[in-house]
Amino acid sequence: MNKNPVNPEKHQGSIIYHPIGYVVNKFQDPGDWKKFQDKSSRIVLDPSLSSGLQGFVPGQRVMVLFHCDRVQDYELLQHPRGEVEREKRGVFTLRSPRRPNSIGVTVVELVGIDENGITVRGLDALNGTPVLDLKPEFHGNSKLTV
Repeated sequence: MNKNPVNPEKHQGSIIYHPIGYVVNKFQDPGDWKKFQDKSSRIVLDPSLSSGLQGFVPGQRVMVLFHCDRVQDYELLQHPRGEVEREKRGVFTLRSPRRPNSIGVTVVELVGIDENGITVRGLDALNGTPVLDLKPEFHGNSKLTV
């Protein structure tokens, strides 16, 4: 039996996150996700958080959580990748940035680390996008640490 049931009243209202950094790359406009696949982006961190990068290793895969700050609206049913010839699906089954909370998540390759940020390959976020968190890629057979 679950000793900690979800209390819907406790979770009403706003949840506020503060960006830990931002994306620097050449992408100004959204488009086909394939254009991001092999391209590099830099994630510049707030200098007060840079020691949090200790332990990352080039070549490692990292989850980048970011806020899709230029998304204006969403639809619960969308054509995958905007391809109207494809049947609409529920937004939670897609990687669309047009979502109720506009949260983006991408697993990227860590290319380099410096004192104030990281360089990654494959990040599908636009230049200036606020970054909310970085996490090592989870592997199902790994032990979770708290």
